[in-house]
Amino acid sequence: MEDRTPELTTLQQKVAYMVEKTFPGETVSGRAFSDLVKERGGHLSHSYFSNILAGKVTHPSEDILKALGLGFGVDWRFFKEESEVVDDVVAGLQFLAKRRTGEISGLAGRGLDDEGLSAELLQFALSLLEETKGAEGGEGAAGTTGS
Repeated sequence: MEDRTPELTTLQQKVAYMVEKTFPGETVSGRAFSDLVKERGGHLSHSYFSNILAGKVTHPSEDILKALGLGFGVDWRFFKEESEVVDDVVAGLQFLAKRRTGEISGLAGRGLDDEGLSAELLQFALSLLEETKGAEGGEGAAGTTGS
């Protein structure tokens, strides 16, 4: 399975993962990211962000974590040490990547609120996509057909 969740235990791993997934194929400087955080109402110095990416910062303040969340557009708790939201954020990013590549062309949901799709619904949609890919490749249940 190509969309395995990578090991995301350290702050450096989480930030590097988010840079890769949020800005695919781009090189993002500390200054550019700092400016993005500022545009979104937060504050994070470019040198501090660079130190996070270099692994020199391991226990930042909650304000720094919130700034990272603003910059990447994710729940800031993703960057906490024992984060419960890592899997939710990864599932959301996988969904968006598949949407971007055309693997998912549309999704309809009833009763959605202003928050959008829940993490559980995103995970469910991704699991359905994996099942469909398996069935098309002959790995699914016998007798399944694509529609």
